[in-house]
Amino acid sequence: MKYLIVGLGNIGQEYADTRHNIGFMVLDELAKQENAKFYSMRLGYYTEVSYKGRMLYLIKPTTYMNLSGKSLNYWMKELKIPIDNVLVIVDDIALPLGTLRLKPKGSAAGHNGLKNIEYTLGHSNYARLRFGVGDNFPKGKQVDYVLSGFDDDELPQLPALIERSIEMIKSFATIGAELTMTRFNK
Repeated sequence: MKYLIVGLGNIGQEYADTRHNIGFMVLDELAKQENAKFYSMRLGYYTEVSYKGRMLYLIKPTTYMNLSGKSLNYWMKELKIPIDNVLVIVDDIALPLGTLRLKPKGSAAGHNGLKNIEYTLGHSNYARLRFGVGDNFPKGKQVDYVLSGFDDDELPQLPALIERSIEMIKSFATIGAELTMTRFNK
């Protein structure tokens, strides 16, 4: 069984530890735990890890957030992975920090990365792991907020949330979206 796990983010050092790059951060930690190294490939940084007899293909798109669909679509076709085995990890300002939600499908909710994936695929029927980053920003400052780093009081929470995200990815690949939602979405 093959799974495509796509962590959304932006390439470049200036975006490295920003809220918008939580998808990259989760996959970086998963790769680190599995002693896997990312390689620069077409439209993304690529690595693969094996988990309980399943291959997890980890992709960090190099297309920038607004063109994430191009990378996801390319790798889905290249690796011949069905949409049911695709999981996108994405930051979500509608959820408070500390909230993780797996959804089998849904709306883009104004997120440019998800909007582009939906546009590229022609539908929104793909699983996503929504990582809450909060919405503590003044009106009109959403872009500045998601492109900024986590606050000092938020940083201590990140390792456990990233670890839980990894557990959810592994669960998705072994027991599927519905059971993972039942187990983790609280």
